[in-house]
Amino acid sequence: MAASDRVPVERRRRRPTRTGTVLSEDLIVAAALELIEAPGANALTVRRLGAALGCDPSAIYRYFADTDTLLLAVADKLIGDSLTGFTSGSDWVASLRDFGMRVHSSVLQHPRLAAVRASRVTAGPAESRAVDTGIGILLQAGFDPAQAVRHYRMFIDTVLAHAAVDADVRDLTEQQRDQASQVWQEVYSQLSAEQYPNLHQVRAHLSAMGGSAFPDTLDALLAHLAALRRGAPGPT
Repeated sequence: MAASDRVPVERRRRRPTRTGTVLSEDLIVAAALELIEAPGANALTVRRLGAALGCDPSAIYRYFADTDTLLLAVADKLIGDSLTGFTSGSDWVASLRDFGMRVHSSVLQHPRLAAVRASRVTAGPAESRAVDTGIGILLQAGFDPAQAVRHYRMFIDTVLAHAAVDADVRDLTEQQRDQASQVWQEVYSQLSAEQYPNLHQVRAHLSAMGGSAFPDTLDALLAHLAALRRGAPGPT
């Protein structure tokens, strides 16, 4: 959450709500996340959030300027949760891989916020720590500051983009997922060699198109960065 969006402490409600709960930023964020992820939930609104917390909806504005600011705070919480317990070790490639796998897994656990996490900047404390940690790994690997920033952006954008796609796939019905798998195995693999010579040549391997490309993409990206550090040809 940007500093300009934070509500001054003196404006925040400290009296208990009608249900006896004392509001806080953490409590509001947790309740908002529950509403977002509830089965069949509609868009997050202050009215619904007030009802869930047992308070007048206007009390939310004592903590968050608007629902967009609140949404970014929820996203920031998830970033922090994804890296809880993470430590960077002496093997920077392994550390960066662990970092990426944690973020990807977290997005899949909260698919309704995948687009927000892939496209927005929260400016919150958790995101700040995450960016500092990721860039720190690359600096410790020996990249100069400009390279560390550029490579971190390439790394995190790749992780989040794949996570957003995989979250969309996970949100499909079982029938839709089965249909996609069947297309690769039963349609494309049966195309004629005359019209589709390249697909025909690899037809026995097309089932691999049905899974997530994320692990392989992450490993390829990390191998590229490791090659750069070894002095292999390639831009930095």
